[in-house]
Amino acid sequence: MATLAPHGRITSDVVDNEIRRLNVFWHVSSGGDANDTLIEEILGSEAAQRLDLFDTAQLAAVIRVCRQQTTASAAGRALFAHSRLEKKSSNDADRLSKYLARFDLKFEDVRKRN
Repeated sequence: MATLAPHGRITSDVVDNEIRRLNVFWHVSSGGDANDTLIEEILGSEAAQRLDLFDTAQLAAVIRVCRQQTTASAAGRALFAHSRLEKKSSNDADRLSKYLARFDLKFEDVRKRN
């Protein structure tokens, strides 16, 4: 972890990320689905079960990007990197917020570390 940690320092965030990564890896290795696990973590199992396969895959991808970025704007830029070039004015954070609102989520909700 020290090799991959920012500035070679292992913080609680680095440890939490590694635990989460390993839990997903172990779940997938045991026959589970990483997208399902991630969505259940955020929405709870009951709400996650009501999502279509497409929504589960798409929302899981969005959550992963949000967790890699520090702000909603940065996550929006990463998510809409190509389509934003075609717009006259782009507010990527707003686009991301509207997408997450479909699931009653905010950027801060998906960034939480359990």
